[in-house]
Amino acid sequence: MESQDFKEFTKEMADYIVNYLDNIRDRPVLPNVKPGYLRELLPESAPEQPEKWQDVMADVERLIMPGITHWHSPRFHAYYPTANSYPAIVADMLSAGIACKGFAWIASPACTELEVVMLDWLGKMLDLPPEFLAISGGKGGGVIQGTASESTLVTLLGAKARVLRKAREENPDVNESDIVSRLVGYTSSQAHSSVERAGLLGGVKLRLLPTDANNRLRADALHDAIRSDRQQGLIPFYAVATLGTTSSCVFDPLEELGVVCNQEGVWLHVDAAYAGSAFICPEYRYLMAGIERVDSFNFNPHKWMLVNFDCSAMWLKDHEDFANFFNVDPLYLKSDRRGSYPDFRHWQIPLGRRFRALKLWFVFRLYGIANLQAHIRRHIALAHEFEDYVKSDSRFEIYGEVIMGLVCFRLKGSNELNETLLRRINSHGVIHLVPSKIHDTYFLRLVVCSRLTESHDIKQSWNEVRSLADEVLAEERPGT
Repeated sequence: MESQDFKEFTKEMADYIVNYLDNIRDRPVLPNVKPGYLRELLPESAPEQPEKWQDVMADVERLIMPGITHWHSPRFHAYYPTANSYPAIVADMLSAGIACKGFAWIASPACTELEVVMLDWLGKMLDLPPEFLAISGGKGGGVIQGTASESTLVTLLGAKARVLRKAREENPDVNESDIVSRLVGYTSSQAHSSVERAGLLGGVKLRLLPTDANNRLRADALHDAIRSDRQQGLIPFYAVATLGTTSSCVFDPLEELGVVCNQEGVWLHVDAAYAGSAFICPEYRYLMAGIERVDSFNFNPHKWMLVNFDCSAMWLKDHEDFANFFNVDPLYLKSDRRGSYPDFRHWQIPLGRRFRALKLWFVFRLYGIANLQAHIRRHIALAHEFEDYVKSDSRFEIYGEVIMGLVCFRLKGSNELNETLLRRINSHGVIHLVPSKIHDTYFLRLVVCSRLTESHDIKQSWNEVRSLADEVLAEERPGT
């Protein structure tokens, strides 16, 4: 493909993307295909000779779109959002055009330096303590990871490295295998499954602790677990608090958990993957009270801040143990021109990294903080509109508190009744929801996901839920 073809192709693709998003309401939110549908439609082998880009464009609609779940449809209410905006799309295009691998400062200085500055900008937007920011001149700083799952894993490994370093300082002949076998970490039973998975990948024990009546991990539960484990010869070293749990968007109390972790020398990591975006709004920062007590903090701008996947922002209060653990520095990667800037390959599991900071730079400049705040507030207001609809129907009940853009609700009655309702909703294909279950209570989750969602979309989603509930309840009545 030559330059002129590229210009024509990208113009056509830009028009296609705009048309797709402008008319996304016309598409069914869920695809109606069976597993294996695409293999039957594609050739068995790649073409020997080049094809026309116009034919490829035609096949996007003919072959790919029938198998797409439309995450940016205003009727998509499952999981949590994945963000999308035109500035971020263009930034990804530029990143692909530059096509650098920013594993070291010298590999593309702008790639590293823009990331350092953007994480400082973003940290200030959240009002993070200065010690988390590179501009403070201390040991802190931010980095872009691929996902919150990666952030949890790498901070667990960093905490593990800190324990081993201290053990070697106390006894150079220490048996590191013995130390690792006794390490134990902690999180809430409501934490994301990726936290438990990080323990498996990190080769350490990780305990899921019970929550209180509001599904929050409390200080007494954490303190009791640490004390019990120390008595059994184990070494508590790491804990994860969640700000905005996946099932019901509950916020663990950082202030009290931080006191316990600081007293016990336990690394405290915060997973705020979804809800962290809301902290750019001052009225929601009360939910992160105690942030000054944590060792690392992570959230995903690619969920709710109009930055396309992947862009997971993570900050460390002290990156030294962390970076040293990942530091494998062969001669061909060394440089004497790095200066005060980090080589981010030492802050992550992969070596190579894309120029993801461009997405933050474009979105921050082309939206501005005020419009990003307005986006968050609008989604939360829409969630409360749906909450009001639910409360207006005596057949339904709200599960938990609506704080962000998630509404958990259910029909009053058995779990089986609500399972039937969810199957009916998703098979009907107008909207898409997923369920959750806490303490044997099954409920439905409706999340405001799309930046295109308006009040009339929320009303339509409620009408769909209500009408299908009519059907399900009618079938439940004897004699019908």
